[in-house]
Amino acid sequence: MIALFRKEISVFFSTLIGYLIIGIFQLINSILLWSDFSDMNILSYGYADMDIFFTSAPLFFLLFIPAISMRVFTEEYSSGTIEILITKSINSLQIVIAKFLAVFVLVIFAILPTLIYVASIYYLGENIGNLDLAGIMGSYLGLIFLCALFSAISIYASSLASNQIISFAFAILLCTLFYFGFDVLSELSFFQNFDLFIQQLGISFHYEMMSKGLVKLSDIIYFVSVTTLFIKLTELVITERKA
Repeated sequence: MIALFRKEISVFFSTLIGYLIIGIFQLINSILLWSDFSDMNILSYGYADMDIFFTSAPLFFLLFIPAISMRVFTEEYSSGTIEILITKSINSLQIVIAKFLAVFVLVIFAILPTLIYVASIYYLGENIGNLDLAGIMGSYLGLIFLCALFSAISIYASSLASNQIISFAFAILLCTLFYFGFDVLSELSFFQNFDLFIQQLGISFHYEMMSKGLVKLSDIIYFVSVTTLFIKLTELVITERKA
C-alpha cells in the first residue's frame, strides 16, 4: 500500500500538470483575497480574519479536487494496469486507501501555503496579533474534513469511469450535489416539515459551522462517516472488477 501511495505522489509531481493545478489554485486565492480586482479582498473588507477564504475555498475545491483525482483510476483502466494491480498481494480496500491518501496529501500541500495569509493578517491588523487564531485553526480543520470528503467522492467518480473528462464531470456533479443539493431540496415546499433534517444530510450545513471555528463532534462524525462511505463504495467497484 505504501508503494502505491508513493507511486501516486510521484506521478503527480513528475509532470507540470500537478504544479500547474496547485499554482492556479494559489493564484486565484491570491487575486481573490489581496487584489483590487476582487470586491472581496481582505484589505477592502477591513477586518482581520479569514472568513472570505473559508467561504470561497469550497467552491475552488469543487473543481480543484476532481481535477487531480480524475486520473486516479481512469488511467489504470485505459492503460490496462488495473488488472495487474488487483492481482498483486494487496486487497481492494488498500488500493482505494492508498489512492485516497495520495489525493488527500496533495490537497494538503495546496492548503499549506495559505497559512501565509494568516501570518500576513496577523501583522497587518491595526493591533498586531488581534486575530482569533483558535477560530482560524478550527476553520482549517473544517476545510481539511471537507477536502477529505471531496477526495473520497472524486476517487469514487474516477473508479466508475474509463474517461478522465467523464470522471472529472461526474466528480464535480457529485460534490456539487452533496454540497448544495440538500439545501436546495430542503427549500421545496413538499419537504418543509423535514427541511432541517434534509439540510443536515448536506456538506454545507456541517462545513458552515466548522468554517466559523465551531468544532462539534456531530460535524466531525458526519465528515468521517460520509468519507468512509465513499471509500467503501469505491472498494466495492474495484472488488467487482477483481471478481
